[in-house]
Amino acid sequence: MTIRVLVADDEQLIRVGFGAILDAEPDMAVVAEAADGVEAVALATEHRPDVVLMDVRMPGLTGIDATAHLVRTLPEPPRVLVVTTFENDSYVYEALRAGATGFLLKRARTDELLHAVRLVARGDSLLFPAAVRDLALRHAPVAPDRSRIDRLSEREQAVLRLMASGLSNPEIADRMGVGGETVKTHVARVLAKLAVRDRTQAVIAAYESGFVTAGS
Repeated sequence: MTIRVLVADDEQLIRVGFGAILDAEPDMAVVAEAADGVEAVALATEHRPDVVLMDVRMPGLTGIDATAHLVRTLPEPPRVLVVTTFENDSYVYEALRAGATGFLLKRARTDELLHAVRLVARGDSLLFPAAVRDLALRHAPVAPDRSRIDRLSEREQAVLRLMASGLSNPEIADRMGVGGETVKTHVARVLAKLAVRDRTQAVIAAYESGFVTAGS
């Protein structure tokens, strides 16, 4: 299957560079390029890419607002990878909360870019546990709300903790001594009970609720 990608960045060199790298891969194709958030929304709606590489800071409509619009309005929204210069940028955190699946640094190596696109295209989340933790703790609400976390069973809470530490499903299965399908079922239930789209939003909810803290 060819992974259809939209590249949205207000810097032409970035768009051209990412486009050349992605188009050189046999399993990827750049279907459109956008120079701002408004264009990104329009082209994503028209071309329905699998993945959008979304610059977080763009004129007119930011990457945050563009991401939120796509997630809110499209029946099957694309996976959004936010592209940023600094991993501790507060814009990154807001984009993740808006529905982005993960983020990628503009200085990322070619192999990191390709791995990230393939990873999110198959439905996984691109998480950097330490960076997400720092961002979440910095922007966590003063009065955390644990009501959604309390809906989880003890086993589901254990799975969420391991998700927050950045473990994949096979790694969680190995840690808990259960099968891969069992973990997959637990993860699906965690997402449903937290009413979130994917693992990234689940991890953010874990930190914002105070369920997972810096020292845990």
